Amino acid sequence: MEDLREQQVEALQVLKEYNQKLTKSVLLVVEELRGKRQKDTDEFLKKIIEGINWEIQIYNGTKELINADMVRVDKEEMNRHVMAFGEAVEAKDDAKIADSFEADILPLLTKLGDAAEEVLGKEQTTE
Repeated sequence: MEDLREQQVEALQVLKEYNQKLTKSVLLVVEELRGKRQKDTDEFLKKIIEGINWEIQIYNGTKELINADMVRVDKEEMNRHVMAFGEAVEAKDDAKIADSFEADILPLLTKLGDAAEEVLGKEQTTE
């Protein structure tokens, strides 16, 4: 059981670092979607979506640790945000995708990053 906890802590450390880069990328792609489209915007968007999916997978594997002493990230709320974003992407409307990044994805990424940081801080004080 201790091995699992160590793996979860390691995964949260990686998520914390990656989360900051992903958040910056989201902010950049929002600018592009709001009128500064580049030749590679669609590819950039695809990579960002892959990154979001990766973070969700990490959350799914660490949610017991993240929410051990309190609910830091609510799965139902996360699902609502992801579904709303998925609908915007499916509509293939740059403005809707940018809006959903701001309304759904950025708050979700912030919550995940904050939760990882808080849990890692607690883990360090209990070692």
